[in-house]
Amino acid sequence: MKKLFFFTSIITLFLSCKTKENGYSDKPDVLAANADTTVSPSKDFFEFAHGTWLKKNPIPAAESSWGVGNLVVEENLKRLKEINEKATKEGGTQGSISQKIGDFWTVAMDSLGIEKQGIEPIKPLLDKINAISDLKSLQNTMAEFDRKGVNTLVGGYIGQDDKQSSKMALKLWQVGLGLPEREYYFKTDSSSKNILEKYEKYQSKMLEMLGEDATKTASIAENLMTIELKLAKVHRKIEDLRDPYANYNKMAVSELSKLSPSIDWNTYFQTYGMKNIDSVIVGQPEYYKEIDKLLKSFPIETWKNYLKFRVGNTYAYALPYRFAIENFNFNKLLSGAKERKPRWKRVLRAEETILGEALGQLYVKEFFNEKTRKRYEDMVEAIKEVYKERIEKLSLMSNETKQKAITKLAAVKKKVGFPDKWKDFSAMNIGKSSYAENLMKASEWWTDYEINKLGKPVNYDEWDMSPQTYNAYYDPSKNEIVLPAGIFTVPGYRDEELDDATVYGYAGASTIGHEITHGFDDQGRQYDAVGNLKSWWTKSDEDEFNKRANVMIEQFNNIEVIDGMKINGKATLGENIADLGGILLGFDAFKKTEQFKKNEKLAGFTPSQRYFMGYALGWLGHERKEHLKNQLMSDVHSPAKYRVNGMFVSVDDFYTAFDIKKGSPMYLDESKRVRIW
Repeated sequence: MKKLFFFTSIITLFLSCKTKENGYSDKPDVLAANADTTVSPSKDFFEFAHGTWLKKNPIPAAESSWGVGNLVVEENLKRLKEINEKATKEGGTQGSISQKIGDFWTVAMDSLGIEKQGIEPIKPLLDKINAISDLKSLQNTMAEFDRKGVNTLVGGYIGQDDKQSSKMALKLWQVGLGLPEREYYFKTDSSSKNILEKYEKYQSKMLEMLGEDATKTASIAENLMTIELKLAKVHRKIEDLRDPYANYNKMAVSELSKLSPSIDWNTYFQTYGMKNIDSVIVGQPEYYKEIDKLLKSFPIETWKNYLKFRVGNTYAYALPYRFAIENFNFNKLLSGAKERKPRWKRVLRAEETILGEALGQLYVKEFFNEKTRKRYEDMVEAIKEVYKERIEKLSLMSNETKQKAITKLAAVKKKVGFPDKWKDFSAMNIGKSSYAENLMKASEWWTDYEINKLGKPVNYDEWDMSPQTYNAYYDPSKNEIVLPAGIFTVPGYRDEELDDATVYGYAGASTIGHEITHGFDDQGRQYDAVGNLKSWWTKSDEDEFNKRANVMIEQFNNIEVIDGMKINGKATLGENIADLGGILLGFDAFKKTEQFKKNEKLAGFTPSQRYFMGYALGWLGHERKEHLKNQLMSDVHSPAKYRVNGMFVSVDDFYTAFDIKKGSPMYLDESKRVRIW
């Protein structure tokens, strides 16, 4: 995946604006306007490309970071708000997309109504918890809660079988933690200790608001923290989750009883809504062994409180203010945000997760045309073509592996802009009873939607992102790249106002080339042309790949970002490889354009310089230190600055474009540059 934002927009492509005869806008040049030419590109390219913008655009109080993605999101939020308000006024026939969107918006925006309802919307769940008397009723309640979106101890989901990509399978993963990643439970610096302390207090306060005796909630929270600490100890590290073979353990459902005999798995799956399940793929068996020990060693009352906290935490933002503000006050320790976003933005964030594609159907009718779609479809083909040329010249691959790589590349399916076939949301029951109830009903709909895939052919037309999303992804099991409309947006500029150099850097390199390269990164390269986890490399070629990848791991391991914290080179390897590959492929494709061949300056920069500045534009922005620390511990992406500076030092054409000399900070000796693709 390229970026981590919840919402996006394509609307700026269609803002009314005068365009010059040469096809480019008479607005300020999108690249020159951001640059700080007092900073040498050979000293710090990120600051050179973005310095002026960074000085003029401090991070707003409600945000944990601020950059190009946020600008796209802001534009998009306004359009999505208009769609919701229009749907509310129109009403829409019962069961229509307009009705669901309008009712969801109406109820979620009614803060006074939410205050009056109090905890009534979640009372049925609390009553369920109070009725638990033994392990059997505990596990049945967990299964029911998992259906409603309350994550408990079992992390089940439906996905393609990694070794039989034509079949859908039930998978179990490690879950159970309330903090973003296991390392939060073990770091001993003052900031991490403070987060743990505040998290325990947050658990205590949540239980008190849900009706527990205030004199007992502190000791209850201490027990809950003990459970999470034990779970964290058996959680695999983020870098270890990148090994697809180590995290593939297929077994008969009957074998699950050897991992967790305290759970009646057949009953659990039936309660969850799955029938006739014969096999399951377990990602981390040691986790499921541990939860069995914990279920037997902690009393039922402790587990009831564990579930109560989970319920309160899950629906806090849909409950009265006192719940929502406690949730925010804790989570701002992780994000660094100083204040809450306005209610309408928070509602849109929730709506996007459950009705994103439904919103997308209304969205693309107004904000994404076929001409723009074709530009990027053609760019995908152009980048695939230069990738083939690059593979043919690779020194790390034998001819045998090259032919298989070319076969896989040719089979990569592209999805651009929006789905050709939309999901049918007609059975999703959205009404005006309560915000929390709508969330539960939507979660149950999605649960059934996913379960219904079992035993059916894989749906190769399905999208896992909505068209308005500012993100993109590569799916190794489908061998496809999915590029939503929103990812191509440059805030404030229509598509036709952007020169090829900018677009090939911003979209061709950091999105299209990046996602295609994921099919050949440390993880994606282990899947074949039809999406099966199957070795297709010769042993010597694989050893050579790993040798070159280790160079990148070590380089990023040594990058200190903040307060002594460094990038995890192994965890970020896949994204780093994709970044570097995207830059190389985008530039190869750009070389074939007329703009590159003419080599005329625009806004004072050559086409080659504009290409690298265009790539950097995709990472324009800055972050609060809390957000940055959270990213370093829990994210497989390197911080934005190092997705630019950390990559360009291994790109020979960058040195030529900006005349980077030996001895400058942006210079890396040729023998030390990463050479993979």
